[in-house]
Amino acid sequence: MKVKLDKLGSITKSIKVRLEKRLKTKSSPTKLHVVAYNLLGDKTAKFIPLFKDLDKNLEKSNIKINFRAYVSLTVLMSIIISLLTLILTPTILYLLVGMPIFSALLFGTGLSMLSWSLTVIAFYVYPIYKADNLKRKLEDELPFATGYMAVLAGSGVTSDRIFKALARINVPLAITEEAKRIVRDVELFGADLISALESASKKSPSEKFKHFIQGFIATMHSGGSLVSYLLNRSRHYMRLKRITIKRFADTLSLLSEFYVAILVAGPLLFVIMLAVMAMLGGEGMGLLDPKLLLYLLTYVAIPLASIIFILVLDILSPRW
Repeated sequence: MKVKLDKLGSITKSIKVRLEKRLKTKSSPTKLHVVAYNLLGDKTAKFIPLFKDLDKNLEKSNIKINFRAYVSLTVLMSIIISLLTLILTPTILYLLVGMPIFSALLFGTGLSMLSWSLTVIAFYVYPIYKADNLKRKLEDELPFATGYMAVLAGSGVTSDRIFKALARINVPLAITEEAKRIVRDVELFGADLISALESASKKSPSEKFKHFIQGFIATMHSGGSLVSYLLNRSRHYMRLKRITIKRFADTLSLLSEFYVAILVAGPLLFVIMLAVMAMLGGEGMGLLDPKLLLYLLTYVAIPLASIIFILVLDILSPRW
């Protein structure tokens, strides 16, 4: 009787905890992708074929948003940004710059279409960028993670406890998140370790991590030495990391030359040329007005080029 009461108390306690979590979730503010899905979820079916492979990229990037909700968010944000651009650009050009109303409307329409396409491209590319970022983090952490796992295996720790130890690391690492998902599949969803590892291998954006997991599974199946396998992998990944750092040093010198040529010397030449055109009476030329071109160069072209350069540098740089 006492055992039954204890079981009943534990069940009641777990139900209470779940209800509290549910209430907290309901009281939290609605996320933007949920609003977008509620508004456009049924109307985005015809746009889904345009977003080819986006579902796989979302899964690999670990973005916790449903595919249809993400497409709805993309459509909603592109409409909002293009409408704001269509309204604000002619207003600013007509009232502040003094451009003729027809030219301002024409320029605003073109910029609105450009902002719409750029927004769609940005939402499409973002999961790819996140997946690539996660891939580079995983591959940069593999030499140290495999060494840590080899130490645990050498001290007699079992395979499942190795991944539990990785999941308990307090430092925010990509390999820790992968280990947490593996432990979750085993302890919460009732999967065996091999199935959890295979699932993590399929969803990972890194080929190196996939090969590492597949080798780990093969070693477990064959009854081989995990210590030897993990040590060999750690040495191999460390050699690859040294090669990657040397290559990046060469790439960085090339990128610095591009930066000086395009974002330092180039804008200076354009500023001098536009200033000379303005002094020679080039005003009142509509879209070719030197003053307008100078504003566009200063406030649009140079910041955009700098952002693109930073993104390229971030994509090419290894995660230390």
